[in-house]
Amino acid sequence: MKQLNKIENIILLLGALMMVIGSVASIFMYSWAPYLFAMGAIAFVLMQFRQKYEGRNIAIQRLRRIMIFSDVLLLASALLMYAGHGNPFKLDMLTYIKYIHNNWVVTLLVAAVLQFYVVHRISKELDKEAKKI
Repeated sequence: MKQLNKIENIILLLGALMMVIGSVASIFMYSWAPYLFAMGAIAFVLMQFRQKYEGRNIAIQRLRRIMIFSDVLLLASALLMYAGHGNPFKLDMLTYIKYIHNNWVVTLLVAAVLQFYVVHRISKELDKEAKKI
């Protein structure tokens, strides 16, 4: 996998930190929380897209696809978090509560579990690949 440089690593970590702060602030209903979370998610996702894999290991390629799906879920969490603050799409209340209100937590949880799994599996696969060489 292509390694990120020092500045890209800092952006990745700041994005993750912004997502954590934004999600905690959203619990306390701060109006700026969805924007902070969205900026962090965008920074995090962009830096993960910059990590390319040029090898031929099918397992790592599959794990990269899972990581991309997880990144899409992070961005969906940002959108749902924004939509959860005040019903900006002007849906009727029953539809809003059923499909939008606080469902960002579910997509964020699934994305976090997938990220955790993928990061550990990719590192093990890369170690195996390095031992073969």
